Amino acid sequence: MDEPVHDETRPLPLSGLRVLDVTQVMAGPVCSMLLADLGADVIKVEPPGTGDQTRGAMGFKMKGPDSMGFLNMNRNKRSLALNLKNPAGRDVLLDMAERADILVENYRPGVMARLGLGYEAMRARNPGLIYASISGFGQTGPWAKRPGYDLMAQAMSGVMSVTGHPGGPPVKAGVPVADIGCALFAVYGILSAYIGRQASGEGQYIDASLFDSALAFSIWDISEYWGTGRVPEPLGTANRMSAPYQAVRAADGYFVMGATNGKLWRLLCDVLGREDLLADARFLDIAGRLANREALIAELEASFAAKDAETWVTELLAAGIPAGRMNTYPEAFESAHGRHREMRIEVPHPHEGSVPNIGFPVKLSGTPARARRHAPLLGEHSEEVLSEFGLSAEAIARLARDGAFAA
Repeated sequence: MDEPVHDETRPLPLSGLRVLDVTQVMAGPVCSMLLADLGADVIKVEPPGTGDQTRGAMGFKMKGPDSMGFLNMNRNKRSLALNLKNPAGRDVLLDMAERADILVENYRPGVMARLGLGYEAMRARNPGLIYASISGFGQTGPWAKRPGYDLMAQAMSGVMSVTGHPGGPPVKAGVPVADIGCALFAVYGILSAYIGRQASGEGQYIDASLFDSALAFSIWDISEYWGTGRVPEPLGTANRMSAPYQAVRAADGYFVMGATNGKLWRLLCDVLGREDLLADARFLDIAGRLANREALIAELEASFAAKDAETWVTELLAAGIPAGRMNTYPEAFESAHGRHREMRIEVPHPHEGSVPNIGFPVKLSGTPARARRHAPLLGEHSEEVLSEFGLSAEAIARLARDGAFAA
């Protein structure tokens, strides 16, 4: 495949889209950042004084007031400090919504409506507005009013019931799958609504939740239950559909490998010099290997113990068998492949100097995502944004006197 031709004079795919980002913490900010990375003008509307809660998160200090997590979820945005509990501040947001394409919010269900900033109020001002609400459990249902965080969504969706090792204590996924999954599904909904608006001229309301998003990842697990009636349980690193497909121990530690079909199983036995396993009645087919997984892995690890993990990975890959080392995050980001894929980028910042950011996970050949702005300082763009929306210096001063920008 030819190297992509990047033309930075071409507008990014979402250039011209204006997004009001009334979110905090993770799922909402990641959703809006993904839109910003591809060119949308994202205006982050934050509470004066404190801003997004994650500005002060993580328990270690940077040079400036903002956490590294905040800096990695809010690039390419502008910040407007606005008190939405103040009538003047609410009026500003309502006026802005008239000239916006998308609004994303993640207050607890009902809060925005009580403030007079719900979908119906916004729709009355701008019928084409795409309004996305992100919450823990959705806008309707018995759990809708509950506070929702990734941990609760993982537990209550069933994700934690299949995470960890058999017989062990509850274990959550090491990364916030409900938060990030919800951000991705929300982007999918927003862009689908935007495409639909091109034909209808009408916006619509999007209800995205951490709970629903976590459930959407359960394809193999719930399929097992629906197909057999067996409630899925934790399998460690193993897989419900095939074996061997998991982490295995070599002489110096673990690596991962998968022989997920008959051809790969025969190749694996050949690499190990274990033709006896091909004739073993317990392992003749996938069903047998799944039913006798523990015995199978014990046999394989007895052979893998002869060499170190890196040697086995090399030999298995040479034979066409999927395998890989167990990297830490630093090892993954600094690997030759991680560097080639540009999964660590540097973003200049007025307080921090050069800030490492996670790179763009999707590569567009002609209009690749770009880090155009550092994560904004709190209220950094308030006057700039308001003037773009037609407010004069006198009007902005009047709003300030009315408390629109005060905590």
